[in-house]
Amino acid sequence: MKDSPQENFERIYKVYYPKMFAFAKQYVGSDADAENIVQDVFLVLWEKRDELEMTTALVTFLFTLVKNHCLKFLRHRVVEEAYSNYVREEWSFKLYALESFDYSYQSEKELRAIIRRALDTLPERCREIFIKSRFEGLKYKEISEALGISVNTVENQMAIALRKLRVALKDYLPLFLFLVS
Repeated sequence: MKDSPQENFERIYKVYYPKMFAFAKQYVGSDADAENIVQDVFLVLWEKRDELEMTTALVTFLFTLVKNHCLKFLRHRVVEEAYSNYVREEWSFKLYALESFDYSYQSEKELRAIIRRALDTLPERCREIFIKSRFEGLKYKEISEALGISVNTVENQMAIALRKLRVALKDYLPLFLFLVS
């Protein structure tokens, strides 16, 4: 008598789960994350049981799935960490700006002159793109169409402008934050 798919699955689970768990844990570090990865692999195996054609040994197939899930998990962690660092840096910047804010400027005219001088330090095309974005309210796609350049070029020029303005207006951080928001 032939075993049912469920019985086969249970046997595979009992034999390979501990090995797959140990393998995943080496790379992801935590028991909970390793367990989730291995459970995901077994879920895929169960859901695709009728479609799978085993052209390689079962152990090779299972560990390849675990490896791929670990890679996906780790790549996601890298993105999360980068975003977390970005947020932390951005909030630190804003906190510093607010703490150092001293509204002792003579007039709005003086503030405009400070901004104008900072803008004048930008390369011409970079300044033009920044003005269209921040002062005229155009979207990057609209700017790219108006100037006959790619959206990617607009994005790169905006990044350059913001970086240079952040340096040029470092003593006027709240002003800079107001300008770029």
